[in-house]
Amino acid sequence: MAHALRGAAFVAGTAWLARRAMRRRIQASPLWPLPALDEPVSGRPRSRSLRLRVSARDTVAEGVVRLRLEGRELPRWEPGAHIDLVLPSGRVRQYSLCGDPADRCAYTVAVRLVEDGRGGSREVHERLLEGTEVEVRGPRNRFPLAEAPAYVFVAGGIGITPLLPMLRALPEGADWRLLYAGRSRASMPFLAEVERFGGRGVPPLGRSRERGRVKVVEGRPDLDAELKDLPAGAVVHCCGPEGLMAAVAERVPSVRVERFTPLAVGGGAFEVELRRSGRTLTVPAGSSVLSAVRAALPGTLYSCEQGFCGTCVQRVLAGEVDHRDALLTDAERADSMLICVSRARGARLVLDM
Repeated sequence: MAHALRGAAFVAGTAWLARRAMRRRIQASPLWPLPALDEPVSGRPRSRSLRLRVSARDTVAEGVVRLRLEGRELPRWEPGAHIDLVLPSGRVRQYSLCGDPADRCAYTVAVRLVEDGRGGSREVHERLLEGTEVEVRGPRNRFPLAEAPAYVFVAGGIGITPLLPMLRALPEGADWRLLYAGRSRASMPFLAEVERFGGRGVPPLGRSRERGRVKVVEGRPDLDAELKDLPAGAVVHCCGPEGLMAAVAERVPSVRVERFTPLAVGGGAFEVELRRSGRTLTVPAGSSVLSAVRAALPGTLYSCEQGFCGTCVQRVLAGEVDHRDALLTDAERADSMLICVSRARGARLVLDM
């Protein structure tokens, strides 16, 4: 009898551990690969929202505002993480956290005004004033600080924001260096703090100023010179304009990057069959699957439209996908896609919608 009770307890304990592991897997990933169900599970947001208040706002460089978003017992985060801001208009934008991970009462972001952008940064600058409440999702981290014997950081302008917490988190005695480039010193956020990381000393005059392990360049940096002699085993982290990240990747293919702009939609026209709805749509050249689907199914959920958040993920029943997102794992890409950016490699896709 005792043996049977021990066996039952063992089975129950094993089942409990399996359920807990599954819950953690679901919470950690924006997509849990599930078989096709009668009730679709695709296209549903996975992270809970927070309502935070803008408790402080200041200018940290030309065209850059820093926001402190206060709450209580906020979810923990690590250097490299970002949050989604749901703006008053309904737009959703991603911003890297640049404050102190130990501060559980607030998240801090910095936002540059992009004059010719899609309107999100202007809305932040004009509408997110002190006292304003804003919806926040996340945090999520797809740009973590890697463990390495040496580090090289490359930042362009506002791209310093995810790297700043990494610099603060480096252990004493770590082998690292930072290249920070921008149009001008006045346009580069957190420049004074960044230069303090490089140690004391009077920087030389000219367009390139160097303090110890920190090099600040006004204008275009000489990446060939900066990246030709990397320390043994060094990991390169880079964030900034797309052109800078592409140029670094040409020289260091293993570079880790953080981008909040989508890859170009591009590509020719193709058909998408929505199996559950019994419809077949044409996705025009230069348009997204999401645009075509929402014209037929206006209630289809989406958020960032940039391949980051996972809200628009859908199961693929047939066809080859040209994956252009920055979120799904290889296993998840086997039968799923983010319809805001990814396309068909052939003439047809079949989605579980």
